[in-house]
Order: sequence, then structure tokens, then C-alpha cells
Amino acid sequence: MTDVYSTKHPLASEPETNNTLTKAHLAELLFDRIGLNKREAKEFVDKFFDELRNALISGEEIKITGFGNFNLRNKAQRPGRNPKTGEEVEVSARKVVTFHPSQKLKEKIQIKRN
Repeated sequence: MTDVYSTKHPLASEPETNNTLTKAHLAELLFDRIGLNKREAKEFVDKFFDELRNALISGEEIKITGFGNFNLRNKAQRPGRNPKTGEEVEVSARKVVTFHPSQKLKEKIQIKRN
């Protein structure tokens, strides 16, 4: 079995490109590097994101050591503008998901960029 962390992600080599890591690509990586069959890999990725989604919907904070924290933040109602007409409108209060990267992730990104 291959160690997932021992090989570089192909998208990591060029941070300035428009490449996007998708759920399908994550499943493919699990298939290639861990040895899960394609169905298991897709199911694993889907279940993982279902759990993250359910935790956020329940109001839980998500802490992934070495990666970062996801949580909900309440945004108050505020004035805004319709970009097409310029008309003033009220932007309603809502909850938004925020992500705060861990110090380790920030350091790795800085090392990669330098």
C-alpha cells in the first residue's frame, strides 16, 4: 500500500494555474494510492463530505489537525447594491461557512511558494 503523503499531488506543483481538486479526483487518488476499488473510493469521499456537511448543518465546528478549522459565522443584514441597476437593496442576514487554515498549512504553503 502506498503512503498517500509520500507522493506530491499533481496540482500542487503549479499553484498559479486554474487546476481544481474535485471529489472525483480525490476518489481517483484513493484508488491509485491506497488501493480502494473505484466504488469504495467514491463512497468514502462522498461519506466524508456528507459528515462534514452534517456537522456544519448541526452547528458543529470542524477541526482537522494540520489542515484547519471550518465553522459557521452569522452575518448581519446589511445594505448592498444590485450590480446591474445600482439600486440599493438589503442583503439579508445569513450564516456563512468560514475556513481558517492551520499554522502548519500556512507554513507549507509559504515554503512551496518560495
